[in-house]
Amino acid sequence: MNRRLKQILLLLLAALLLAGISRVQTALNHDRETLGLTRVTPLENAPPLLAFTTVALGGFRGLIANALWIRASELQDNDKFFEMAQLADWITKLEPHFVQVWIVQGWNMAYNISVKFKDYSDRWNWVQRGISLLRDEGLRYNPNELLLYRELAGFFQHKMGANMDDANMYYKRAWFEEMYQFFPTNAPDYAALISPQTPEARVATRKLGEIYKLDPAFMQDVDRRFGPMEWRLPEAHAIYWAARGLAVAQANPERVNPEDLIQLHRMIYQSMQIAVVRGRAIASANGKLLDLAPNLAIIGKANDAYEQAMRDDAKNRDQIVVGHRNFLRDAVYYLYTYNREAEAAQWFAYLGRAYPEKPLVSRPDSLPGKITLDEYVYARIEEEVGDTSRDKTKMLLEGLLTTYYYSLAIGNDDRATGFERMAQKIWVRYRSKTEGTGERISIPPLNSIKQDVLRRVLDPERGFPPELALPLRTALGLPAPTNAPPAASPDRTTP
Repeated sequence: MNRRLKQILLLLLAALLLAGISRVQTALNHDRETLGLTRVTPLENAPPLLAFTTVALGGFRGLIANALWIRASELQDNDKFFEMAQLADWITKLEPHFVQVWIVQGWNMAYNISVKFKDYSDRWNWVQRGISLLRDEGLRYNPNELLLYRELAGFFQHKMGANMDDANMYYKRAWFEEMYQFFPTNAPDYAALISPQTPEARVATRKLGEIYKLDPAFMQDVDRRFGPMEWRLPEAHAIYWAARGLAVAQANPERVNPEDLIQLHRMIYQSMQIAVVRGRAIASANGKLLDLAPNLAIIGKANDAYEQAMRDDAKNRDQIVVGHRNFLRDAVYYLYTYNREAEAAQWFAYLGRAYPEKPLVSRPDSLPGKITLDEYVYARIEEEVGDTSRDKTKMLLEGLLTTYYYSLAIGNDDRATGFERMAQKIWVRYRSKTEGTGERISIPPLNSIKQDVLRRVLDPERGFPPELALPLRTALGLPAPTNAPPAASPDRTTP
């Protein structure tokens, strides 16, 4: 075979190979596009050299992202979070499936950058940006990444829900006002949101989905499984996003890391425990969050969540057991102080069956079966007097004052006086221990708490029944409500 013929054959072979590769590449590109693996979002506001290099190198975008990530890590070590945020933005555009960048960038916005500002509204803007980054962009590119669901739920539970940030009540009030437009009461009309029949309802459903990425049907399912939820408070949304993550895991079992499932379950039962303590909103008539109160209606479901976690997470079962036992002790205590003694007695018996060898309070002789429910509660009150937890102290005061008003209504004046004095002592001691700590753990004046509890117990729909409300009004020298039906006087016995 002469040289020229050989060259012609090689050229034909090369042409055939190139044609074959082209067809294979077309099929690969189609599959990548279908699976959402191809992202070529252009960089905005990037230096010309970076923009040019990105276009020129094409398939080497990952190498550029790695170099930027190294630089971003150096900026973080030097507390240069603003510069790092810009670099992280470029990295997410270069490598949108690099999940850790989304998590770190969202964390920096919500935690590190936000606290650089003194003005609470500026802080809230950065917290919102961190939430929006994960919810609106990170999950759009990575809908099956459980870490993003866990992190998003954590922002609601910890950054907005906890009191580690001085601006935490500002965040809660701002979020409450955003959600109030969809949920003017704490009992959402799911039917109207799932199948809207009016223009207003259709607008509300569209905004919930487009802006907040909330699915009313899934919200209803979450409420049924874990509620009743107060969707105007952050704990409900922490549970929602953790539950969304679990639903994704159930739909893609082959891609699930068991540790991610454990963390999502942990987010749910921890958020439920917090909601028991402060998961009910006290709001004004015009939709302003005034304060937080316990949601005792979810104690049973919170207990179920703890028990499920103990079954699923054998490695950390001992830690969960400690949390579960403390949760039960608190549940009994809170129910009792809120004048729900029958329920308190049921959970007290359950606590004794679950942990028969563990003391109920710090006294070594306080084993179940050795002390009564009354003795346990009063021993807990002695412990709580020395506690500086704002939520626990406020819950205790509200419970004592509720029992105070109940005792007045049934004519047990001595018991009422005892609860009122106890509330006064606890409030004075708490204020003395937290003086000068600022708004983060401050507590309202006792008279303010007292008036709020009074409004609640005199609420015609959710407060005391008429046979108790009318005698209470008489005992306090308050006028009877307009068009109030006559009610018989209650039995003058100790509850």
